Amino acid sequence: MRVCAVDPGLTRCGIAVVDIAANRKARLVDVVVVGSPSTDPIGDRLAIIDATMDDWLAKYQPDHLAVERMFAQHNTPTIMGTAQASGVAIAAAARKNIPAALLTPSEVKAAVTGSGSADKKQITAMVTRILGLATPPKPADAADAIAIAIAHAWRGGLFGRGLDTGKLTSPAKASKFSSRQGQGHLTAAQQLWLAAERRAK
Repeated sequence: MRVCAVDPGLTRCGIAVVDIAANRKARLVDVVVVGSPSTDPIGDRLAIIDATMDDWLAKYQPDHLAVERMFAQHNTPTIMGTAQASGVAIAAAARKNIPAALLTPSEVKAAVTGSGSADKKQITAMVTRILGLATPPKPADAADAIAIAIAHAWRGGLFGRGLDTGKLTSPAKASKFSSRQGQGHLTAAQQLWLAAERRAK
């Protein structure tokens, strides 16, 4: 599976492409952080993200797009800009018939680190380890985008467990193991994932 993931933002927007095999082994294809000064017109800022997404989707032809879903914050301009950047990325994927998914920060953290409350340093460390990189990806937005891609592909351990990945790309649909009543049948990572999903609702 090839996933293009976006850590949305106007000033810094992380975009990563990661290949994930059925054995959960991940390989970084490319990563970039694009953005623009806050003083630039909003249309110009969004156009930069749109052009980059069009270029990357055409160049790397991912199977899925994954975007971090943001929650309401007190800083309205920041959340508005993040939402606008997310919309541009999703629209770019829609033009190429690429299915898109939204993942909450806690879902990404739980899938990659095993903890829904991991900090950026821990995320970067785990991404570096998972990919076997010689040096950590920088800036943090790059590492976050990579983590989103890995989390979407893994989805709490869906590879190798008989789950249909094609049915898990809708942001409105919970993971299949969320319907299991007894957590005794879940791995520790899946239990963390389920807890993150419940907090996101």
